[in-house]
Amino acid sequence: MVKKILSRKWVLIIMGLILCTSLFTMCINHQEKNSEQVVQKQRELFSGSTSCANCHKSIYDSHIHTAHHLSSRPADTSTVMGKFETGHNKFVFDLSNTILVERSGDRLYQVLYVNGTEKKRRPFDIVIGSGTRGQSYLYWWKDTLFQLPLTYFTATNQWCNSPGYPGRVVFGRPVTSRCLECHTTYAQSIAAPDAQFEKFDHNIIYGVDCEKCHGSGIQHVQFQTQHPNEKTGKYIINPASFTRKQSLDLCALCHGGRLAKTKPSFEFHSGDTLANYFQIDNVAKEAVNIDVHGNQYGMLAASRCFKESGMTCMTCHNPHENEKGKKELFSQRCITCHNVEHNNFCKLNSRLGNSITKNCIDCHMPEQPSRSITVLLEGAIEPTSANMRSHFISIYKDATKNYLNKNLRP
Repeated sequence: MVKKILSRKWVLIIMGLILCTSLFTMCINHQEKNSEQVVQKQRELFSGSTSCANCHKSIYDSHIHTAHHLSSRPADTSTVMGKFETGHNKFVFDLSNTILVERSGDRLYQVLYVNGTEKKRRPFDIVIGSGTRGQSYLYWWKDTLFQLPLTYFTATNQWCNSPGYPGRVVFGRPVTSRCLECHTTYAQSIAAPDAQFEKFDHNIIYGVDCEKCHGSGIQHVQFQTQHPNEKTGKYIINPASFTRKQSLDLCALCHGGRLAKTKPSFEFHSGDTLANYFQIDNVAKEAVNIDVHGNQYGMLAASRCFKESGMTCMTCHNPHENEKGKKELFSQRCITCHNVEHNNFCKLNSRLGNSITKNCIDCHMPEQPSRSITVLLEGAIEPTSANMRSHFISIYKDATKNYLNKNLRP
């Protein structure tokens, strides 16, 4: 009798375990199905920038050469800038640890060798950065993204350790949705909020593209295709109509320094109020305390030009054009406000003549070393800073002196 009771008890326990396992599996499958539906639903909101080219070809053709568009791309031999040739493809961390960048078929890898033996191999999956200053790289580990330890540094045309890394090999720095919010148009997070690492759907919309600033284009494309004679753009956001605050908030999303988000990434949309999604530091900062990288808005807002005008970022920047290095073009925009008629023209005009109109930038917005973007070049003891253009518009005595030494006739 006792044996029968025990047998029955074990049968009930086993059946209970099977039932629990079945319910757990069903729950997981249901969650995964719902997650896939959310990803699909979100992804369907985007038409993709190539659909814009049908009606806005000249703008599209120009924009694909901008740093915004090139802010992220799939990694391959055409997008990775660093060299893979022997003699140029390694970074020695110490006597034991060396990383080589290698090709294997169509794939590119960063490979760790410890005392000459391969220990870890991870692929280049995503390029981050246009290459103006450099490029960093990400790799997929299932549905999680991690940063690779080597970065390409444009100024010296060589591999270096990725910014912020200690002087050792690290493959395990996870990439967050906040990182992707500034380097992509859209990336769908699919992990639970309490997961150790964020997970993402692989179908990322790369680059800071048309729909980042103009909003979802799916309805717009459908309507305009069906009504080709309609000249007023429907179901699309036009940032040219924004208030000053809306325009500045759009740029500050990625150029406003470290923002502490209060809502999930990618919920802010063009035209929204930034403070509804992020905790904004309202304490005024001196420009000298703002790093030249990452908080261009903060530096601009500290400038007298900004405080005494209604200017926005787009007063000087055309986001549809690659204007990198065009100092004369930017200088002409300065002169729309700073001119003889307004009695606020540069006092060096009498010494430099017409050449003063071709380069306001090097004197009043010089390049400065970043404190946050530093890299360690192979064999170096001290890190090297990346130089960035200051957005604090002011008088820089040393920069002015250097400019005069180069441009004044003997």
